[in-house]
Amino acid sequence: MKIYTKTGDAGETGLFGGGRVPKDDPRVQAYGDVDEANAAIGFAASLAPQSFESSLIQTIQRDLFTIGAELATPDPTKLAKALARSGTTINASDVGALEDVIDKHEAKLLPLKNFILPGGTPKAAAFHVARTVCRRAERSVVALARDQKINASIIHYLNRLSDLLFVLARAVNMQTGHDDIAW
Repeated sequence: MKIYTKTGDAGETGLFGGGRVPKDDPRVQAYGDVDEANAAIGFAASLAPQSFESSLIQTIQRDLFTIGAELATPDPTKLAKALARSGTTINASDVGALEDVIDKHEAKLLPLKNFILPGGTPKAAAFHVARTVCRRAERSVVALARDQKINASIIHYLNRLSDLLFVLARAVNMQTGHDDIAW
């Protein structure tokens, strides 16, 4: 099977479960932004120290694939079949798991009294980039949700994920001896 199909050459793409829409459709924008966030998180994971929260990051990346599948499948019947294969959907317990990790790391970090400049180690800087991409994905999903029914937990998850990425940037800086730089 070839990677290219030429079916998108006219500016349309196929949705998971059938149907075609323009490539600038809000649904495509939303799952494309989630995919970009996933890639940014993968880049952050590849940087030293690679062992830093590696299991958590893989779980998040799998969750983002699930979110992408949910967003790319507008037909509820086809979505149920697709998710039955993976046995999962994003829900409140996934959001709670992110909150637990945030709380664990924040307990070790100095309280913030100022905004901080994004940066520090390459891994922390990559987490900050991933955070901003995640915020864009969240905005795209919110825009999609205005006109189409989506799983509300997706918005909650992306909102909490961007908070977690901020905390992970601070935590990896602390672990490697880099102080936050106040604005």
